[in-house]
Amino acid sequence: MFGMPGGIEWIIILIVALLIFGKRLPEVMKSLGKGVVEFKKGIRGIEDEVEDTVSKKPDELKTADKKHDKIETNDKKNVEEMKG
Repeated sequence: MFGMPGGIEWIIILIVALLIFGKRLPEVMKSLGKGVVEFKKGIRGIEDEVEDTVSKKPDELKTADKKHDKIETNDKKNVEEMKG
């Protein structure tokens, strides 16, 4: 029922885009392309970080030093639970 537009639908979409954006259409498409490229770079960076973390051995991972790390919270119940 609702799928990808066919040939005629794409032509109608292009005509409507030309009517709306006119001479600015190339600029709009260029900025849209830049946005997609930046999004893909961000996703690729996140995937690389996940792969690096997964491939590390457990003893290489950064762990919290209980003596020096401070957890700040405003919830008194959680503070009491953390203190033991």
